[in-house]
Amino acid sequence: MAAEDPLENSIDVVLFDLGGVLIQAGGVAPMRELCGIESEQELWARWLGCRWVQLLEAGRCSDEEFAGGVVADWELPVSPDDFLAAFASWEGVPFAGSSELVAETADAVRVGCLSNTNALQWSAHYEGLAIAGSFEFRFLSFELGLVKPDRAIFDAVASRLPVSPDRVLFLDDNVVNVDGAADFGFRSRQVRGVDEARRALLDAGVLAG
Repeated sequence: MAAEDPLENSIDVVLFDLGGVLIQAGGVAPMRELCGIESEQELWARWLGCRWVQLLEAGRCSDEEFAGGVVADWELPVSPDDFLAAFASWEGVPFAGSSELVAETADAVRVGCLSNTNALQWSAHYEGLAIAGSFEFRFLSFELGLVKPDRAIFDAVASRLPVSPDRVLFLDDNVVNVDGAADFGFRSRQVRGVDEARRALLDAGVLAG
């Protein structure tokens, strides 16, 4: 588990997760309707544990293989082609204040992103966002061939950063990813949205109150 003690003021790099922290995921409602899962928490647990999602976000299967696998495993009432078209249209929208928060953080320390995502949605929706160009360090699962919370992705990221893991603050909305980062040696906090992310940065001494 991530340590609960207040973080020391010794952060040199902040890594933001994207979905759920800086960007609001756009596919939750349509996926709930497709699969008949009412609980958003239950949906996310199943989605994050789905092997086809993990393969796609690691860049280890084609879009078509992903769609066929999800439709079959989840027993969705649509064809793989129709599901893939819907999936490609699920656009994430930046939370209000996300660009400003990243800019403020970049004035204080070096900033980057560490996100599980896929090439299809990244190129269609995220790559062109202003916030995507704000990061000095960009770590995307499909480019690394690795996914959170596997230790290998944190090892790969640490090897590419110019500071030791204990001087990195990682902010993610998924507790499994937060715990994985903490076990590796990153400072880590679970946050949901811009307000909680700002509070974590204030607590860490990265931003001034």
